[in-house]
Amino acid sequence: MSRNPHVSSAEPVPSNRWVVLANVSLGTFMATLDGSIANVALPTMSSELQAPIHTVQWVLTAYLLTICATLPIMGKISDLIGRSRVYNYGFIVFALGSAFCGLSQTLGVLIVSRIVQAIGASCLMSNSQAIVADVFPAKERGRAMGIVGTVVSLGSLTGPGIGGILVDRFGWPTIFWINIPIGIIACIAGSFLLPKDQVQERSKGFDFAGSALFIVGMVSFLYTISNGNEWGWTSPLTIGVLLVSFVILLCFYRWEVRLKQPMLDFSLYRIRAFRIGNMTALLSFVAMFFVNVMMPFYMENVLHFTPEHTGYTMMMYPLTMAVVAPFSGWLSDKIGPNALTTAGLVLNAIGFGLLSTLTVHESAWVVGLHLAIFGLGSGLFQSPNNASVMGAAPKPKLGTAGGLNALVRNIGMVLGISVSVSLYTTHLHMLGGDAAASDPLQMLGALHFVFWVALFVCLLALAVSLGRFRRTEDKRSASHS
Repeated sequence: MSRNPHVSSAEPVPSNRWVVLANVSLGTFMATLDGSIANVALPTMSSELQAPIHTVQWVLTAYLLTICATLPIMGKISDLIGRSRVYNYGFIVFALGSAFCGLSQTLGVLIVSRIVQAIGASCLMSNSQAIVADVFPAKERGRAMGIVGTVVSLGSLTGPGIGGILVDRFGWPTIFWINIPIGIIACIAGSFLLPKDQVQERSKGFDFAGSALFIVGMVSFLYTISNGNEWGWTSPLTIGVLLVSFVILLCFYRWEVRLKQPMLDFSLYRIRAFRIGNMTALLSFVAMFFVNVMMPFYMENVLHFTPEHTGYTMMMYPLTMAVVAPFSGWLSDKIGPNALTTAGLVLNAIGFGLLSTLTVHESAWVVGLHLAIFGLGSGLFQSPNNASVMGAAPKPKLGTAGGLNALVRNIGMVLGISVSVSLYTTHLHMLGGDAAASDPLQMLGALHFVFWVALFVCLLALAVSLGRFRRTEDKRSASHS
């Protein structure tokens, strides 16, 4: 595994590191749970708040866009004032945002409350991996990252189920009220358990201009990607907003590389393990969200599974990953991350190839076995990859590194959702429009096309990952910035 040469092996290892991991896992679980728990409540919200479903969708979109826009910023702030402090603030802000969501009587107030909640989630996400990397020695870091990976899977897995029960029995506000006691207890525990921060000098200041450029550029880019299929990918609006967002992000980059203390430290990408880990994570999440979005279409529209049947079958992916991730993290501590991450991507590529052989007559267990392959591949890839990325970052920049690592995950999700839906609908239109959309064979053909594209993206990730095996020295200039 790529170790951080700037952390002395003589540094004491905290005796309560596993308790710290439990607290961090709770924050990670809350943040990922709320990314999926609101999905099942949208129809109820639409009815009770008297708003159309495409407008209510902003309850999800605002949460995701806010997280993507603020992750690197929260990571940088944590490096300046302390990771544990920002992480604990995250619990408080998240609980407050949840309370505002539960009290909301109009859609506008609910969306603003979700933005507040997302800022708290960003504080948690950007620092969870950094705190784990800080308190665990290199020989245990992979196992700890594997447990965090399991918690991410469980949060995504249990969100729709818990949300469905709460909405059905107690009403949609309860999906937000449940966060408040958990957040308060976790914040109190964290104030005693989390490590004391070693912060940078306050005089270094904060890059407000760079942060503003990043927020405007990233939000405009992701919002356009999310709406590209509805607006039309070749429409003047889509092309125009994309060009504006690219110009803003280019200005952001040119501004950051000129500063001594930038908001986003691009010098981290000179470290080979960090650069390769982030690139493969981005491509991997893009490809995997092709599966998350398209497989329910396949099961409900082609195989005619019920939504409940589809939900149980989809669980094979995160359940398998939840079992494999801790083991792969432990194994990466023994043999390093290179072989495991690459093997995980190979398995995912095989999985995409097998999806292209599915027919209009398949049983649930056959589909579930296909999804289990992705759970196995993702479990092998993610824990060692996260450990490699965080282990390569200089200790004073672990917050920034954790924010960037979480950012690529969220950007990959947005791109995977948007691109897969666009490819599917475009291919169906080419095959015959509305007539093809009601023909199982035509729908299957469109799905196979999407899975072949996902295979190509996965192979790109594999090609990048093979760079881990090159025996060249990393450029460590990031540590001297």
